[in-house]
Amino acid sequence: MTKFHGTGVAIITPFNDDLTIDHIALTNLVNFNIENGTDYIVICGTTGESVTITKAEKKDITITITKATNGRVPLVLGIGGNNTAQVVEEIKSTDLSQIDALLSVSPYYSKPQQEGIYQHFKAISEMSPIDVILYNVPGRTSSNMTSETTLRLANDFNNIIAVKEASNNVHQYLKLLRDKPDDFLIISGDDDLVLGIVLAGGAGVISVLGQAIPKQFTKMINLGLEGKAKEAYQIHFKLMDMTSLIFSENNPAGIKAVLEALSLSKSAVRLPLVEASNDLKQNIKLELQKIES
Repeated sequence: MTKFHGTGVAIITPFNDDLTIDHIALTNLVNFNIENGTDYIVICGTTGESVTITKAEKKDITITITKATNGRVPLVLGIGGNNTAQVVEEIKSTDLSQIDALLSVSPYYSKPQQEGIYQHFKAISEMSPIDVILYNVPGRTSSNMTSETTLRLANDFNNIIAVKEASNNVHQYLKLLRDKPDDFLIISGDDDLVLGIVLAGGAGVISVLGQAIPKQFTKMINLGLEGKAKEAYQIHFKLMDMTSLIFSENNPAGIKAVLEALSLSKSAVRLPLVEASNDLKQNIKLELQKIES
């Protein structure tokens, strides 16, 4: 699954001032990323504000990104939730002909036991006509998919090819890297930890920050994949403060403030999220100047 090595980005959903989707900005952002080294694009993940996007909007977003990409990089589509039957029905009813893999989040809010998480993904795997990337993000789901459950799924289902691990738990990452099947990918969902994970054997990242600074971010990841730790960490250190800033209030308000400062999109988000504060926007602008200098 070399197509999912390197830098994937969890693309935002840009909004106009009236909170309708800005498809022109979305197209421009996709092109900006591809032209600057991004390896693949994730559509309607958490950073894309998937929980406040309608089904019709999600379809339109997918069409826009598919057209903009034009086969240049692989596409991953977010389809997940805590209602297993509903997730399975969405997979069944979605045109996946232009999609390379699904990204499916571990069930949130319901706080299932590990067996419930396993059975949820078993149902998804059996329905999906394409590959599946698991997504573990305890900070949002209120439950952790343990390394044992992830590895059980990896061993039991051929089309479950990877996990986007965003537990921010280095020990859990290392257990996955140590015990995974050879062809199963550990993809970091933690921008602050990704370089260390890549150097330990991870396949890369599905990044938030990477979509705003793709040239430098992909260079860092590629150097890490080549084992060039010293050179990679020089970039990591340069991006550390920005990584902290974009998550200091909420995601995606932080990254949208960066993209606004770069004149790539507006900073608008949909309730219950609110835009980044003026203080954060100013700090982001100052940090961008440091990065670009």
